[in-house]
Amino acid sequence: MPKKGLGRGLSELISGEALARSRAVLEVGVDKLEPNPYQPRHGIDDEGLEELTLSIEAHGIMQPVVVRRTDEPEVFQIIAGERRWRAAMRAGLQTIPCVVHDADDEHMLELALVENLQRHDLGPIETAEALRHLVQEFGLTQEQLSEQLGRSRSAIANTLRLLELPPPMKEALQEGRISQGHARALLSLSSEPERMHTLFRRIEEGDVTVREAEEFARAMPEPVPEEPEEEAAPPEQPTDPHIEEVKRRLRDRLGTKVTVLARPKGGGTIHITYHDSEDLDRILSLIAPSPPKSHTRLG
Repeated sequence: MPKKGLGRGLSELISGEALARSRAVLEVGVDKLEPNPYQPRHGIDDEGLEELTLSIEAHGIMQPVVVRRTDEPEVFQIIAGERRWRAAMRAGLQTIPCVVHDADDEHMLELALVENLQRHDLGPIETAEALRHLVQEFGLTQEQLSEQLGRSRSAIANTLRLLELPPPMKEALQEGRISQGHARALLSLSSEPERMHTLFRRIEEGDVTVREAEEFARAMPEPVPEEPEEEAAPPEQPTDPHIEEVKRRLRDRLGTKVTVLARPKGGGTIHITYHDSEDLDRILSLIAPSPPKSHTRLG
């Protein structure tokens, strides 16, 4: 059976206007309402909530909250309008106007997601996580999401790809320290983690525009110059399983070439290759990070 779209009157539905015209508006006690468990927004801006509280104190609630019934009599679950409900409680209201709408879990998540998208309440990672939830929990395809949410299929795909960013980059994007344009440039380097992290550091330092980030991502990495013959590491002794394991762990940890030379009577030398001063700083931060200032020895 083809999925039914959310319809042209979605903006009226999520605001309660369409339902208010066709159904009775109920006054429901604020203590008889519970938040939407599928709310994609992780947090509510306190400053914006305070402004809404002042407006409700002055003018009341102009648009009813959309709710659905629960298994518990006279208890309702909010589909759209959680901010109005929270602001009403701050304003000291005992009841708020509501209209009841029949919605299953999938439709409830769709409505909550679109409401936040229309109000620009969601960050990019919150949006991506909500879309992923629709895909994983309800089996929607990207094409269906495009139709349901009124966004292009490429926009849906690009948003979902943001979840492939490493955790520090996702956090920086959600907090607004990098833009979605920067994030897309970073994702294009996912097969080159060293260059990806180099670009991320430069973006966070604040001196890289989106265009510059894209140019950096498109540029071919500079070839590593061959080391002069006289500086080459001495030939290694016959393979030792323990030494091979040590080399592998060091290479994986440092992301560069590592040579381990063991002496027959014990001890040995480790050669770590770096390509420039920035690469040296990166390796140094991994093996000898600077201590906190409070732990720095004085005198």
